[in-house]
Order: sequence, then C-alpha cells, then structure tokens
Amino acid sequence: MSTMGRLSTVEAGRDQRFRLARRQFFEEGRCPEDGVPSVILNSWLRCRESGLQRDCREAREHGDRARLAEVRERSARLVEHASGVMEHVFEQIRASGSMVLLSDPSGMIVHSLGDADFVDRAHRVALQPGACWSEAARGTNAIGTAIAAQAPAVVLGAEHYLDHNGFLSCTASPIFDPRGAIAGVLDVSCDERMHQRHSLGLVRLSVQLIEKRLFETEFANEILVAFHERPEYVGSLQEGLIAVNADGVMVGANSIARDWLAQRVAACGGSSAFAELFRHGLGRIADRARNSNDALIRLPLQDGAQLYVQLRSLRPQIRAFEGNAQPVATSARSARAAAPAGEACTLASLATGDAGIGRALDRARRILGKDIPLLIQGESGVGKELFAQAFHNSGPRADKPFVALNCAAVPETLIESELFGYVGGAFTGARKEGAIGKIQQAHGGTLFLDEIGDMPLGMQARLLRVLQERCVTPVGSVKSIPVDISLVCATHRVLRDAVARGEFREDLYYRVNSLTVCLPPLRERSDIGCIVERILASEARDAGLEGVRIGEEVMRFIERHAWPGNVRQLQNVIRVAVALLDPDEREILPVHLPEELFMAECTEESEQAPAPRCNDAQADVAFALPAGGAGGRRLDQLEVELIERVMREVGGNLSAAARMLGVSRNRLYRKLGRSASGGG
Repeated sequence: MSTMGRLSTVEAGRDQRFRLARRQFFEEGRCPEDGVPSVILNSWLRCRESGLQRDCREAREHGDRARLAEVRERSARLVEHASGVMEHVFEQIRASGSMVLLSDPSGMIVHSLGDADFVDRAHRVALQPGACWSEAARGTNAIGTAIAAQAPAVVLGAEHYLDHNGFLSCTASPIFDPRGAIAGVLDVSCDERMHQRHSLGLVRLSVQLIEKRLFETEFANEILVAFHERPEYVGSLQEGLIAVNADGVMVGANSIARDWLAQRVAACGGSSAFAELFRHGLGRIADRARNSNDALIRLPLQDGAQLYVQLRSLRPQIRAFEGNAQPVATSARSARAAAPAGEACTLASLATGDAGIGRALDRARRILGKDIPLLIQGESGVGKELFAQAFHNSGPRADKPFVALNCAAVPETLIESELFGYVGGAFTGARKEGAIGKIQQAHGGTLFLDEIGDMPLGMQARLLRVLQERCVTPVGSVKSIPVDISLVCATHRVLRDAVARGEFREDLYYRVNSLTVCLPPLRERSDIGCIVERILASEARDAGLEGVRIGEEVMRFIERHAWPGNVRQLQNVIRVAVALLDPDEREILPVHLPEELFMAECTEESEQAPAPRCNDAQADVAFALPAGGAGGRRLDQLEVELIERVMREVGGNLSAAARMLGVSRNRLYRKLGRSASGGG
C-alpha cells in the first residue's frame, strides 16, 4: 500500500471514531468513551451547560462593529506589540489558505491577517474583527477554549461545538500580561484539511515574544532582573524576568518567573521583597554588576541553589541602593552592550560586504548628528527598522529614546492618539490619566515612522505642523508641548507616485525626503552567508542552544531562494527551524523548514510568489532531487519534478495530486501545461 493509502486509512479510522463520539454526545446525551481529547470534551460540557445549541444560527452574527473601535482602544498596547509578530507568523503561512487572528481577553477579534480566499470563507461564520469568539458565543473553538482553559488549545474540524464551524482548524494560545492576567489570544486558523502539526509550536513561540515585549514595556521605568539556572538561557525567551521598584519590592514577573518563584515566595511568608527572596540585597547585586566585566552574576539562593542574574534598566539614585552601594546608572549604550548580540547594532555592525548596503551606510553616516530627516526605502522585510535603530545608535542621541510606530499596523482610529497622545477623558474609553504619544516619548531622541506612506492624510497634516513648529498638542488639549526629535521614516511605497495620486501630501514629502537611502532586497545581496550566520547565532542563543549549524542542503537552498519576504522572512524561517530542533539535534535540515518554501512558483517576470504547501516527506523529496551542478537548477524546475513524482504516486489522478500538494486542480493543470510546452 502506498504512503498516501496508509495515511488515508488512518484518517478514515479517526474520522469514524470521532463521528461515533459526536453522536454519543449530541444525540445520545452521554460522554463518549473514546476519541475526544479531554480539553475538547470539557469544553463541550461547558457549552451544553450554558444551553448552547450545536445548530445555533445566532452564532453566525458578525458582532457589534460599533464596539470594535472601543475594544481596539482598550487593547491598543496589545495590538501594537502583537501586530509585528502577527506579520512574521503570516509570512510563514502565506498562500496556505490561513488567517492569523488576535482577540482581546473576552474573545473579540481585534486584528487579523489572512489569505483572501480563506478570509472570504471565514467571514461567512464571522471569523473576523468585531466578532466575539468566546465559548459562550461560538461554542468550542480555539480562541474561546484557550480563554476558558487559560492554556493553548487546538480545535480541529468536527471538534468545534457548532456544526457550521466544522470546516475550520484552529490553533490558539492565551497571551498573559505582566501580572498574570489574560491580555488576549493569538490564533492561527485554516481549512481543516490544511492543518499543520507545527502550528502550535509557532503560535506558542510567537506568544512568548509578545509577552516579553509587553513585560518590558509595562516596566520600562523599573529595575528588570533577568535570571535562569543556566547562564546561556539569560537573554533568551526562556529567561525569568522580575520587575523591582525603587523600594526593592517585586512589582511584576513573567510567567517563567512566576512559576519559578511560586514555592520560594510561599517559603518567605508571602513577601515580595527582593532581599527576602535572594540572599543578597538588590544594592549589593547592583554593586557587583557595576564592578564586574561579566554581565551575568552568579547568585546563591537561600535553599542552596544558584541562579545567573542580569540587571537591566537601572535608574540612578533609587532608594533600594541606600546603605548598600553607590547608585548605578546605565545609559542606553551600556545597556545595549550588556544585551545579547544582535539586539543592538550600529551602522558599522551592519557592514557585511554588500555594495548596496555599503552605499546606504555611507550616506547615512554623513548626516549623523545633523538636523536632517532620513527616509529609508525598500521592500517589506529588508530591515528598515533595524537600519533606523542602527542610525540612532551611531549618533549623538544614542543614549536617548528610540521610539518606533508602524503607521500601517495601527488602526486609523487609533493612530492619532498613538502619535500625539491624549489627555484624560478626551474620548470614550480613554484612560483617566491620559497617555503620552510617540512624539513626546521620543523627546531628545529619535522618532521612527515605519510605512509612513500609509499614514492617513489628516494625520499627515498634523505631523507636518509638529515638524515645522517643533511642538505637539495631545488630543483633547489646547496646550502645545515643545519636542526635540530626530526624524527617521521608512516606506516600501514610491512616495513621489503617492503624491501624484493625492495619497500623500507634497509638503510633507519634501519635509521627510531630505536624504533617502535605498536598501536592496535580500535576493540582490551578496552577503547572504554572513546574514544567515548572524541570525542563526542570535536565534540559537535565544533558544539556549549551542553549536547549531545550517546543513549544506539548506544553505544551498537559502542562497538560491528568491525570498519574497526578504530578511524578515529569512529570520522567521531560521527562528522556526531552531524551535523545531529536537533536544539532541544541532543541524538544521530540510525537515525543520516551513513546507511553503519548497514549491515557489515563478511568474513570467521571474518573481517568485509564496509557495504552496507540501508535507515533510515531500520536502525531503524536493531536496533529494539532483542539484544539477552546484545549485544550477531553479526552484521551478524542482517543483515540476516534484509534481511529476506525486502524479506517479497517485497513478495520474489530478485531483488526488492537488489534494496531496495543497493546491487547486486548475493551478496544477496550468503548471503541468507550461512544463509540457517548455515553460516554467
């Protein structure tokens, strides 16, 4: 029996058992004896107890769109930190018939990215912003069940409580805020037939990154204590983080730290004083950090164990140091030096031998310290924000704030308050104490406006006034506040064309376009090997791994791939590959890479579109094909050969081959037709 036949038999057996279990629960009113995971069965029971019917028509309603803006406002910080991560996730699943969704703690979807074909199907069941996907509203589903269970959830096909959601495959994980409450949920949804076993790992890794960003933002003005029992894990996503206030009292801890500290806090009588948790007081630890060349401090604990600790974000003259040691002040530059390599960079560190990057670096270096706005142009994912950060780090404002805002990622209803800030009570849902906008936060430092070409015209006029008058007026206020900022903007659009179309103000264009640098796409760079080495070193360190290397087959593939997502896509691929390594593995092989990479389809202009999906076995087949002499063959040739092999496997059945490869019959037919006529 062929591999496909064996898989079909296994799936058919599973479907038969699950149909029986569903009939026992819904028609016979008893708990299934077999075939239903406990997390799903518990959710079904909750839905039944709430009186929800499996054929509930009200659950198709698209929700209260009027409340969406208000909910987004309340979740503005979550949306800000999660939107970039969602873009990274979507790059991994693009063209696979999938969506990436973000919900608030109640289950209302506040942001989404998705492939157009699947988005249309999802909208029919209200899987879209503005709709609430709590269990009470939609029955068993990954978002609502993750909230109810406060744990990651995978809900496949008929595991959904409501009949009309049975075509979905959903994977979700709750996002916890710095104080342990649910801040929202990240979800990846697709057609049930397209579910990938790696989805849960990708979602959980992404949630860890969002939680870390939320924590560091929430406690930006406190002392951050990073720790782990193994020194190589400090600086990774696996590190524990504690926020300590000026009195030495713990005011926040991430989930890893909370788990680790639970028993020790109880042993100390429930106190959260730092000195009672650790044998040394905070002042003595800070003194040791000041006098040590090693950023890590080995710290003995009361129970005889030890930790490796790193202090970050120390403020001068905090009361916790009184009587213990001299105050320690850490500038942004020294804090970056203590951070893991790759988190902080300068223009000099970006020089990796590529001529195009070298020209951009040289031009930017010449205006350091001068009041000249910098405009960075380049395709999405080429590293425009990294370049802006390096520009800031290389100039005289390096020890001042670097504040970034992605104008395309923030909803239009929120961008005004995000950029200019607001006073208390300025609008419905506003915090009573108000909020400082990005421009004011960047005072003395650098304001980076990413994708400025997507800024609404009304905001463009207000921004122009700020740049001309060097003052900002928060929403709801009549008082102007002086600001001193260095402006760096970035866009993937051609702003001159946007001006001609009336989509971008001409006066603002000339204000931000004083000096323009263009970053080349990854496919045109000559330093891919160096980029891979740097990314791999950083991702391996974040994962607490040593000796991780790229296999020769994978490296050949990386060097010849067109990388439509540029450096961002490459970094995502390597990050996922490192995360998928087994504990005893240290070499990245084809099986560790996203399946979509292996079937990139070239257009007639030789621009490769995002690739269709294939399974792990098919990926291995793609790499097993002869390379045609030092990687001389193009990926479209490999794709045709892979299709032909699959067609032979299924006996020439076009429909079966299309299902196996995850593409439409028409697309497969066109591809085979071009191949037969000599195209490709």
